[in-house]
Amino acid sequence: MQTRDIFANISPLDHRYSRGENFSELSKYLSENATIAFQAEVELALVKVLAKRGICPHNAPQEVEKAIQDLSTEEVYEEEAKTKHNIRALVNCIQKKVSKETRPYIHFTATSYDIVDTANSLRYKKTAEELILPQLIELEKTWLDIAEREKDRVQIGRTHGQHAVPITFGFTIAEYVSRFGERIKEIEAKSQKLIGKFSGAVGAYNASSIFFDDPEEFEKEVLAELGLKAGEHSTQIVAPEAITDFIHSLIAAFGVLAAFADDMRHLQRSEIAEIGEHFAEDQVGSSTMPHKRNPINYENVKSMWKAFMPQMNTVYMDQLSEHQRDLSNSASSRFIPELIAALLSSAARLNRVSQKMLVDEENIKQNFEQNKKMIVAEPLYILLAAAGHPDAHEAVRKLTLKAQHRNISLKDLVAESDELKGYWKNFNDKQKELILNPAKYTGIASKKTEKIVKKWRLEFDLA
Repeated sequence: MQTRDIFANISPLDHRYSRGENFSELSKYLSENATIAFQAEVELALVKVLAKRGICPHNAPQEVEKAIQDLSTEEVYEEEAKTKHNIRALVNCIQKKVSKETRPYIHFTATSYDIVDTANSLRYKKTAEELILPQLIELEKTWLDIAEREKDRVQIGRTHGQHAVPITFGFTIAEYVSRFGERIKEIEAKSQKLIGKFSGAVGAYNASSIFFDDPEEFEKEVLAELGLKAGEHSTQIVAPEAITDFIHSLIAAFGVLAAFADDMRHLQRSEIAEIGEHFAEDQVGSSTMPHKRNPINYENVKSMWKAFMPQMNTVYMDQLSEHQRDLSNSASSRFIPELIAALLSSAARLNRVSQKMLVDEENIKQNFEQNKKMIVAEPLYILLAAAGHPDAHEAVRKLTLKAQHRNISLKDLVAESDELKGYWKNFNDKQKELILNPAKYTGIASKKTEKIVKKWRLEFDLA
């Protein structure tokens, strides 16, 4: 058997990003071999129901099952070169491997997209259950561990790239725990709503109604063999909204990965340097600057998202099909497996780098210290307003300008201010502590992190 040369492939997903240990798993669901295998599984489900209803020989399912076990993608493609039709080629290949008594019942009453759309829904549902969800939950667990570990580590919050008020690094990570957890649940829900069909050439059960008084029940039985349900209405194709919603759930999850990667990339900037990627002993950051340690993994995830997020537009356009069907989605829908592979590749990469995330305790503290003289402006203004100051915001704004000009702390200026002395004595000890010790002004960041961690550990049984 000839060894597969991955470097002869065209798509980077098939060489640069498929060299991990999970390639065989991806191939099981997303390759062209998988496409043919799942289509053959639908053909088998049809024969099983025909046998149960006494339409075809009782041993036909066993014949067909053996036939598809012996089926190769290569022979189907060779047959398609003659027929110029992929599903007819599949049917011909199965028929060649069964008895003449069973042969007429392969693809009986079916149209091509009874097979194609049902097979795609089946494989994407199984991909979600057996591959996507477990891998994404694994990443979620890694983030849960970081959030819990870092729940009390004070970090300066940032808005518009500027220092704002204190939070904790665990709180930073908890944002992504929450966002990603919600996306995982959405993927789970949308994958369970993927639908099949067995309603014939235009969806009106024309062929099956010749033989069955209850063609919708017949459709239901065939799909039940596969663990699927039928949509309320189909034409030659299933209603496209179910697959559209499913792909959207994947893209939305991918967006969370990209946002996390971008945040962590910025936290690795030389002038911030609050976190770092694990850097192997022989790893090179630059071909010309030996000192460089680039955030390559985070940058890769953002780059992958940029490449595959726009495919959502194509999925939206595939909602349009002329009358009962045209072929305008035939080629475009074949690229959905690439999108799934890219998501899984990025999730695996982020899991690896997150598990080895290094938090620079000294730098995260130094960055906080830079502006701690000023960050008490918010609690000071709010406390002054609560104490009855008629224009607290403006008073504190002017004080911050003076503090910056004189390079002293805001709390020292408050002590000097005759205007504010009368208000200071009205603050309780806890309120005064927030002004005197800015590191205490983290709100409920730590408790909120604990709450989020507890929720998602229970949700995914990761306690």
